[in-house]
Amino acid sequence: MTSQTTVARAATDHPVTEPRTGLRGHPWLTLFAVAIGVMMVALDGTIVAIANPAIQSDLGASLADVQWITNSYMLALAVALITAGKLGDRFGHRQTFLIGVAGFAAASGAIGLSDSVAAVVLFRVFQGLFGALLMPAALGLLRATFPAEKLNMAIGIWGAVIGASTAAGPIIGGLLVEHVNWQSVFFINVPVGLIAVVLGVVILKDHRAENVTKSFDIPGIVLLSGAMFCLIWALIKAPEWHWGSSRTLLFLGLALLSFVLFVVWEAKAREPLLPLRMFRSAPLSAGTVLMVLMAFGFMGGLFFVTFYLQNVHGMTPVDSGLHLLPLTAMMIVASPAAGALITKVGPRIPLVGAMVITAVALFGLSTLEVGTGTGLMSLWFALLGLGLAPVMVGATEVIVGNAPIEHSGVAGGLQQAAMQVGGSLGTAVLGAVMAGRVDDTLPGNWADAKLPPVPESQMGKLADAVSVGAAPVPKGTPPPIAEKITAVAHDTFVSGMGVSFVVAGCVAAVAALVAVLTKRGENAEAGAGGAHL
Repeated sequence: MTSQTTVARAATDHPVTEPRTGLRGHPWLTLFAVAIGVMMVALDGTIVAIANPAIQSDLGASLADVQWITNSYMLALAVALITAGKLGDRFGHRQTFLIGVAGFAAASGAIGLSDSVAAVVLFRVFQGLFGALLMPAALGLLRATFPAEKLNMAIGIWGAVIGASTAAGPIIGGLLVEHVNWQSVFFINVPVGLIAVVLGVVILKDHRAENVTKSFDIPGIVLLSGAMFCLIWALIKAPEWHWGSSRTLLFLGLALLSFVLFVVWEAKAREPLLPLRMFRSAPLSAGTVLMVLMAFGFMGGLFFVTFYLQNVHGMTPVDSGLHLLPLTAMMIVASPAAGALITKVGPRIPLVGAMVITAVALFGLSTLEVGTGTGLMSLWFALLGLGLAPVMVGATEVIVGNAPIEHSGVAGGLQQAAMQVGGSLGTAVLGAVMAGRVDDTLPGNWADAKLPPVPESQMGKLADAVSVGAAPVPKGTPPPIAEKITAVAHDTFVSGMGVSFVVAGCVAAVAALVAVLTKRGENAEAGAGGAHL
């Protein structure tokens, strides 16, 4: 593509062509309004986990019920993201964003008023659906509002908001559950959502590409939704069913079949849900894979870190959240800086370097021991945040920036779906690595500590507890025996966590190679064609 063609395409693809003087459509005010809504969803991602034990106790829920509180939200979100992005492209990202914010806040309020687990799970599904409307629309608004040369900085701040909200979740959730009640964890979204709606009505400006499709690819929606459901469901249930079980293989097979049928259908559909020609862009495809691999290591690894801090080191949820602040604080600081750097030199070098840093941090976390102090933990957490920030910003810009403006919502949904799939895959695969390591080493460690022998069937139950860092000490156990059981459990868990982080580090190293294929979004190459701030 010649530079003249690129400039011409940028001028037509990027609708922002005039200075903003008022509130409506002002880029930085748009970012502020969007950030409030995104903050609400990101906060909810970690704050609810803190409330789950209180919900279980208050509503008399089983462990399976509590798992559904998380799984129902995750499934609804993952299944609907790309379709929701298409709705934004068709009806306007402003309207979609406002509906998403209002619906998410209303569903949150309904959860707070619920008196049964079934009602909580139902409204969590609605939270996921409305969250799916909100997130791609936010990226679509940023893409349409910001001139190309400022888009990386905007996405950097957007990433910082997500990092700050994610970090604040356990702390705010712990304080609310401890000093108010579990319902307040959901009620807090109501005023936040109201503020986001008011700001959105006043500030956000609707942007629609002239050549956006007017119809919906219903078969494509059904096939993609079915594929995503079967894939995420298999990943969620694999630890319980085991990877080689017929049920796990059935759902994975159905997911693969649905994805194949989806690709075949999309290749011949007149107005496809996810135009396959988008993936002719090697940078966009690389950015999507990079997002999956980044989320694999990040979310899969953090899953074990929370158990390590709370069950091995005995920290409260609030304390564990505070110990993770070096990671999230570094992401908050580094995200805007990464946006500025990527704007200046392009994404390839920063993304390769960031994934190398991420790999080093994950390998460093594999060396954690039972008695590791706060200082060394904080060093590896901070390094991980430093590596993740440019990937969150750069891969997002590569995906959204290399997609045509009429598909910016679909691209935003693709970016979020890649994160969901990567996070679910990382948690499932690294969970299987942990379980395998514990199964292999626990019996030997138990015998070496000269603990009383236990039947093989009982050893399986002990391994389940050890896999999350818990010490399975029966009531009434003499203190010397209890200390030995605790030492064996924690040593075995830390050994499994170390192997899991090594696997995550290897995935990050592969991601560094994938990052070589990324490049600046085609519209960003002609930044001069954007608006003035």
